[in-house]
Amino acid sequence: MTDVLLPLAVVVPIVAATLPLALGLRYDRVGWPIAAVGTTAVAGIAAAIAAEVVFNGPFDHALGGFLPPVGIELVADRLSVAVLLLVAAVSVATLAFARVAGPRGNPFYSAYLLLVGGLVGMTLTGDMFNLFVFLEITGLTTYALIASDRSGASAYASLKYLVVGTVGASLYLLGVGYAFLATGTLNMLDLQAQIVAQAGYGDPLVRASYAFIATGLALKIAIFPVHSWQPDAYQRAPDSVTTVVAALVSTTSAYALIRVTYTVFTVDFLAANEGIATALLVVSTVSILAGSALAAMQSNLKRMFAYSSVAQFGMIGAAVALANETALLGGIVHLIGHGIMKFGLFLGIGLLAFGYGSRRMEDLASAARAAPYTSGALAVLGLGLVGIPPSVGFLGKWYIGVGAVDAGLVGGGAVGIAVAAAIFVSTLFTLSYVARLLERFYFAGAGLPGDHGEVPGSGGEDAATDGGDAATAEAGDSPPAKTADGLPAPVEGAPRSSLVPDRVPTAPLLALGLAALATVALGFGGFALAAWFDPFLAEVFA
Repeated sequence: MTDVLLPLAVVVPIVAATLPLALGLRYDRVGWPIAAVGTTAVAGIAAAIAAEVVFNGPFDHALGGFLPPVGIELVADRLSVAVLLLVAAVSVATLAFARVAGPRGNPFYSAYLLLVGGLVGMTLTGDMFNLFVFLEITGLTTYALIASDRSGASAYASLKYLVVGTVGASLYLLGVGYAFLATGTLNMLDLQAQIVAQAGYGDPLVRASYAFIATGLALKIAIFPVHSWQPDAYQRAPDSVTTVVAALVSTTSAYALIRVTYTVFTVDFLAANEGIATALLVVSTVSILAGSALAAMQSNLKRMFAYSSVAQFGMIGAAVALANETALLGGIVHLIGHGIMKFGLFLGIGLLAFGYGSRRMEDLASAARAAPYTSGALAVLGLGLVGIPPSVGFLGKWYIGVGAVDAGLVGGGAVGIAVAAAIFVSTLFTLSYVARLLERFYFAGAGLPGDHGEVPGSGGEDAATDGGDAATAEAGDSPPAKTADGLPAPVEGAPRSSLVPDRVPTAPLLALGLAALATVALGFGGFALAAWFDPFLAEVFA
């Protein structure tokens, strides 16, 4: 029975999360192999679920044999499968980076697997309260992972996220409670039917329910002005944690907003409550502009792209509120594309920090000479984030912009046109800081007297690039000591350049290249993506 794949996708990572702690009582380094096997199994199950959906259409599974609306239901369709594949791919690829960059230890890998289980559960659940449960699993493990390097700064960022995230989850749960009071059900499809049959779209309980749910998810997504946790969390978390959190955590929350809005409340609810739709549209538009402007002011790379996420998720929020087919398609494409691009960008930033000690814009002078492949992949991903064609970033923005213009022309209002203008202004801001990044990579310091293309902390011309073997040592030099991972051991009291590894590890560099390739390849797949999501869109706008 193929429907058993759905509970397996959730159960495998959650059960596997117990093993590093249990076996860790006897074995010290058992966590990474278990996490690798667990996430690879999830990737295989996700591929099987995707194949089933492609060949036989959407399917579901009633947990424990209790049929909905009484029992909890897991559901796979074209939308949830796309997000599931993203979760599976990123979770496997990030482990390759965590293997060399850390954090290490069995508790870290247990939390990582539990995070994957929570994200998969959010993606597949068809029950509103069950979504809250997985939202909390995801949140609690994210708080722990952000603080996993045990520094004071990361602990503060984690605590800040804990407070804001708890408020967001509480608001979501309050909204679910109002929906239950109005309809007496929690199953998403049954709730959709009962809102019409028992309450109506103008019922105060239904309106309050959506308002609380949308606000709670906005806190989790980090839409301006409830975004303040995100820059600190992204900057202070360990690099491998930032990579998976930036790519997946807010992405699945944005997916939940799309799912709840269009599967539970439907497009008719937004049409009947223009005030709610307009409020979401205005907040999202402000988020687009504010996030872009704040990103352009940053010099810390992780903080810069954290604020960039505030702007990008503002575009997705606007696509949800516009409530037309073109804009929603753009929002879904941008959701997937943004997850891929932010995975690659934060992975590349982590590799530069790991290999060359560079974390700020001013540290990147002529970085492309020492790290040509890492810099080239980051350049492709950055241009994709700007929306330069052919890239998936362009495709998502184009569909959202066209949908916004259509909404403005058809509705006779200026808000849709304002959204399109905000996307254009945001693109200019994004171009400004991505251009700064490329200038530092390829042109900063070029031709200056005495310049040899050194990256701060790279060891000059004798440092290996990220694409080849280590440089030959000068005569009389002894080879550097190696750690258990095969990387140069830190020398106590040595200058910073001596503390930096002499090469970028191969496996995460390959993952970075695949992310850049996917960004471009999906940019050519406009018609294929439209065809992939057409069954979901046809059902929503039927």
